[in-house]
Amino acid sequence: MIYEGKAKVIFEGPEPGTIVQYFKDDATAFNNQKKGTITGKGVLNNRISEYLMNRLNQMGVPTHFIRRLNMREQLVREVEIIPIEVVIRNIAAGSISKRFGIEEGTALPRSIVEYYFKNDQLNDPMVSEEHITAFGWATIQELDEIVALSLRVNDYLSGLFLGIGIKLVDFKLEFGRLWHENGDMQIVLADEISPDNCRLWDAKTNEKLDKDRFRRDMGNVEGAYQEVARRLGILPESGPADVQGTDTVQ
Repeated sequence: MIYEGKAKVIFEGPEPGTIVQYFKDDATAFNNQKKGTITGKGVLNNRISEYLMNRLNQMGVPTHFIRRLNMREQLVREVEIIPIEVVIRNIAAGSISKRFGIEEGTALPRSIVEYYFKNDQLNDPMVSEEHITAFGWATIQELDEIVALSLRVNDYLSGLFLGIGIKLVDFKLEFGRLWHENGDMQIVLADEISPDNCRLWDAKTNEKLDKDRFRRDMGNVEGAYQEVARRLGILPESGPADVQGTDTVQ
């Protein structure tokens, strides 16, 4: 084991330059102040993230994803994580509604990109491009690449989700530096894309199909995650229970 986070455990991979992500059922909110368990969440997030990362790879968006190993694990490329969370907002919800007094559900004039410094002890403070470049978290060129990739991901995922009756309200992305053997560096999409880090609303009813159901004690969190997987056509036939994988590596 290399590292255990709030939603995943990271293990050494079977080959140099790879790591294994294990998806947990643990759920946290409000920077770890609220904790709980969502049965089967890890299985569903593993499947959903695999599906979305593969689709983005096919669209030419570089990611760290290689393949899913079993129900809870996936093999990814080892990258140097850039300590910035990129949040793309299409519809007002959560903190932007509180900060600016905008009613939740209000369509924003255009997609808004925000940056947050990845630091749990500081509660992931919002930062500007000036902070990012001044403190050396990323260069201007890297930030330009990150923004361009983020907007491409937003355009693609917004259309994909709308096609299955879901609004992509907002979501969080993380990026990393992938170093190639020849010394070249490439910015790639890392972490995961799932209802844990996306706000997903039913297009007709605005029913929440994401982790806000846990944050706000709305109940039926498992059902919401399962509904997203069902609409994507990837709900595991055996349900979100554990099945012994044949390729478990740790």
